[in-house]
Amino acid sequence: MADSLDALEAVIRARRMASPDSSYVAKLTHRGRAKIAQKLGEEATETVIAAIRDDREELTKEAADLVFHLLVLLADAGLGLDDVRAELARREGVSGIAEKAGRSA
Repeated sequence: MADSLDALEAVIRARRMASPDSSYVAKLTHRGRAKIAQKLGEEATETVIAAIRDDREELTKEAADLVFHLLVLLADAGLGLDDVRAELARREGVSGIAEKAGRSA
């Protein structure tokens, strides 16, 4: 059974080619990847502000918005949660410092 993130990812993929007049996902997709990325950045900033303010309720809401917009961006790039899961699995057991040092410049 799919969890809520998998379900959300499926809804986003299904709505990407809908009418921009009836779907926020389609509207955002129609505006292009730069706009999707801009929205993701805005949501990230709002998430950071909520965290700094120690506002748990707002942080939860902004985190949900952030994840939603990340999934829209991933879908636009032809990627998804399985790609992210695979990358996290690849990193499992490797310290963050060692993983970062192993990245190419």
